[in-house]
Amino acid sequence: MNEDVRRAARKLWDFHCIYDALGPADVIIGLGSYDIRVALRCAELFHAGHAPRIVFTGASGNWTRGLFPGREADAFREAAERAGVPAGAIAVEAEATNIGENIRFSRDLAPGARDVILVTKPQTQRRCRATMDRQWPEVRAAITAPLTAYEDQPLPHHDERALICEMVGDLRRFRPYAELGFQTAVAVPDEVAAAADLLVDAGFTDHLPKEALGG
Repeated sequence: MNEDVRRAARKLWDFHCIYDALGPADVIIGLGSYDIRVALRCAELFHAGHAPRIVFTGASGNWTRGLFPGREADAFREAAERAGVPAGAIAVEAEATNIGENIRFSRDLAPGARDVILVTKPQTQRRCRATMDRQWPEVRAAITAPLTAYEDQPLPHHDERALICEMVGDLRRFRPYAELGFQTAVAVPDEVAAAADLLVDAGFTDHLPKEALGG
């Protein structure tokens, strides 16, 4: 992978990552995915006393079918329990198939919550922020993720190419998803948009929304 591609990818990575300051919360919500490190980050925050309970959310998606024995939320719950989180402190929502559903369905399991910590993959933080602001605006939400560097984020089942395609695809979803009411609008700096254009021209198009592919 050439250096121009990596520089562009890091530009997107830096934009997608948020890492809000964290304080006490009513609940930690861990978004299911192919990255089990999210569950371990939730366990870490629980043990640090940030919140007394965790909700794991997620069914199975294109990137996790066959990866776990069951659904994402169940795999994350098991990982958190192995990391010492009591079973009674965990709730599972295993029907959501996208970020909007992750948030709406988790909201139903956290009635009365005012402060929420949302834990996702590093490169999904900005999309989660925009979705949270639209789907659950009445809470104070802090967005965070595993403290993973770009070079350590690729996994055997989701390599660097897949990571780059994911970041490009999420960036290109910001405008249409805001227009559809799924999330709030996200202002994309010109240099970030240019980096995404470079990556699209270089063929990192596997995760583009259908409308960007003319479908």
